[in-house]
Amino acid sequence: MVVVDLDARLNWLRAGVLGANDGIVSVAGLVIGVAAAAPGENQAILVAGVAGVLAGAFSMSAGEYVSVSTQTDAERAQATREGRDPGSLTSAWQAAFSSAVSFVLGSLLPLGLVLAAPARWKVVATAVAVLLALALTGAVSARLGRSPARPAVVRNMVGGALAMAVTWGIGNLIGVSL
Repeated sequence: MVVVDLDARLNWLRAGVLGANDGIVSVAGLVIGVAAAAPGENQAILVAGVAGVLAGAFSMSAGEYVSVSTQTDAERAQATREGRDPGSLTSAWQAAFSSAVSFVLGSLLPLGLVLAAPARWKVVATAVAVLLALALTGAVSARLGRSPARPAVVRNMVGGALAMAVTWGIGNLIGVSL
């Protein structure tokens, strides 16, 4: 029973770290793409960023709910077959809430920075801060998983850098034709 409670707690922590990481990367990619196309257009960046935050939070939450619900259904069936009490299973609602809240919190970093930075520094300032934040979420996820930090940090930073580079490139191409 202690293992199940620990698994449940780790599940919502995992959902929180994943949500924060996804909020950072998704919204950074979105706002960097828009800033590359129109760096002086804070209104357009804000609208795109807020839409990305809301869409991402709802998407992460719904996906986490469906995923954990499926896991819980399987755990409940196994507990019933084995004659165990299925009362302390992982909560899909808790994981969904954790994912949504952490997505929003993670997304505030790139959104706030891209809006606050001067037009010519928007992309660079946001990218640097995002890479530092991704290093942190990589280290936290490694610690939660009791695994080496370096591979997790590198994966996070490379994935985030790639996402930002692609959206920056697309924004530059589209911005040139505006």
